[in-house]
Amino acid sequence: MSDETISLFIDLYLDADVNRDLAELLRKEGFEAISAWELGQQGWEDPQQLEYAVSKQMALLTHNRDDYIRLAQEYERTGRDHHGIIVSRQLPLGEMRKLLLRLLDSVTADDMKNNFRYLSDFADG
Repeated sequence: MSDETISLFIDLYLDADVNRDLAELLRKEGFEAISAWELGQQGWEDPQQLEYAVSKQMALLTHNRDDYIRLAQEYERTGRDHHGIIVSRQLPLGEMRKLLLRLLDSVTADDMKNNFRYLSDFADG
């Protein structure tokens, strides 16, 4: 038996461009989620947003694909770990919730670590 523990559930940090109500909807479903808006961090730059998520061992959800692709590449190049970056185009709140619940029900925190995922991968068909 291994001493290594497996992290099953992804904890989410929603950066400032994501609807602030989404974190509360996810918490009602039993998941750990917090928004940059709830923490008063909506004015932070993207590197600060990701550093915060890393410090809290949370995956980051954003609509800002290009900047976070660069940040993920920088982290990989410099050997730094992150707990995952999830990118989505802007969708209605209910659709975001539905897709995130699919992701959260099918991807473990360990699988998410140092990965970059598109929320659209969890859409129907």
